[in-house]
Amino acid sequence: MSNTQDQEPQLYQTRIPIYPRSVKGRFRNIKWAILLTAYAVYFLLPWIPWERPNAPSQAVLFDIVGRKFYLFDLVVHPQDIFWLAGFLMIAAFMLFFVTGVAGRVFCGYFCFQTLWTDVFIFIERLVQGERPARIRLAKQPMNAEKAIKLGLTHLLWLLVAFATGLTFVLYWGEAPKLVVEFFTGQAPFAAYATALFLTATTYVMAGLAREQVCTYMCPYARFQSAMFDKDTLIVSYDEHRGEGTAGRHRLGKGYKTREERAEKGVGDCIDCGYCVQVCPVGIDIRNGLQMQCISCALCIDACDTIMDSLGWERGLIRYTSEKELEEGKPTKILRPKVIGYGMMLLFILGALIYNMSKQAPYDLTVAQVRQPIFVQLSDGRIQNSYEIKLNNKLTLPLVLHFELEGLPGAELDMGPFETLKLAPGQHLRVRALVKYAPKVFDGRTRPYRIRAVPDDPALPVIEHEAVFYVPDHKP
Repeated sequence: MSNTQDQEPQLYQTRIPIYPRSVKGRFRNIKWAILLTAYAVYFLLPWIPWERPNAPSQAVLFDIVGRKFYLFDLVVHPQDIFWLAGFLMIAAFMLFFVTGVAGRVFCGYFCFQTLWTDVFIFIERLVQGERPARIRLAKQPMNAEKAIKLGLTHLLWLLVAFATGLTFVLYWGEAPKLVVEFFTGQAPFAAYATALFLTATTYVMAGLAREQVCTYMCPYARFQSAMFDKDTLIVSYDEHRGEGTAGRHRLGKGYKTREERAEKGVGDCIDCGYCVQVCPVGIDIRNGLQMQCISCALCIDACDTIMDSLGWERGLIRYTSEKELEEGKPTKILRPKVIGYGMMLLFILGALIYNMSKQAPYDLTVAQVRQPIFVQLSDGRIQNSYEIKLNNKLTLPLVLHFELEGLPGAELDMGPFETLKLAPGQHLRVRALVKYAPKVFDGRTRPYRIRAVPDDPALPVIEHEAVFYVPDHKP
């Protein structure tokens, strides 16, 4: 058997290292602005103080032990978990809406992988130099210079990754206190495990894997085509303008002006390769739309820079649609699919905001105790038992009185508790007895309401429907 037959088939393509070149331009500026904003929000939010009486004074805090999430003035309790479904639906429809209009701009501008990879590439460029210097460094044998530059690069990557992991941990505890505990060895094990895990994943994803995350790991690149149509704005190369009838040609004698190039049937693309060199995923946009493209538009900035230097009009690479490129028709932004996504997004967003604005300051639930379902007292009255559950969502004490409505002559007996005082955030269960002398024993239930009346007139009265069971004959 030959050596060729003995060789195992190659299942995976060998990775080709990518060394993106820096570029200046409007889209690069937008990306820097979004990156700085995102980093400021992520790294500074846990440190913003937010005064709350009888509650942690941190603007954003996910208190697992206390089973509450604090988001500025909003306090999210376990029973409000359905809000999470609302947030996820908003995120999904926002993604569908934006993708339908402008393709994968989320990937190119807002995705965590893109934001952290941009910083890691910036560090690499800062330490090792521009693209040609990094390529030379990678090819040269290991020596002191290479060891120092690679070591410093990876050290800075690890510091950024560690800051990322530690900051995430700070969202789950009081930041100033937790930082001290973390570095003095007194923090919970979960804090160290989480910080270590996120440090490792950030370092690997943003520093080592990079574009492979977008190409092979992220499912969004796979199903994006289902949300694209001919009117979707995508980063595109104008092949008709760039190629002409004779293809691309570099600048040179007889090919320096547009007139000279037009005479020879050559397009405006001078085949400089700048658009390929700046691409963070290593594709050539001139080959058409590709799965790997994250719509970061850095190739647009690169091409515009070249066009400006030549005095030619911009737009050889631009955001445009398949319809405009192939059919010459204007792009239609507002179309049924996009309008549908937008309407669903606004509806869910409005419903969530309305529900949050109507959040009750406290919860009241009433459950009937069915063992036994009724008891006849010595005075002939029928007694039903209930379990009342209360949850004070306020950061202040809450005093409640209880009343019955819809059951004339009934007595509410809560033992020694004529009024209930709940501490901030306190949960309480109370046994309540309702005693009633029915005129007719007909086996039917009597609907009525239990009302919780706060001492504070600014707080609402909350009612809960209940039923009183009456036997079909006198016991």
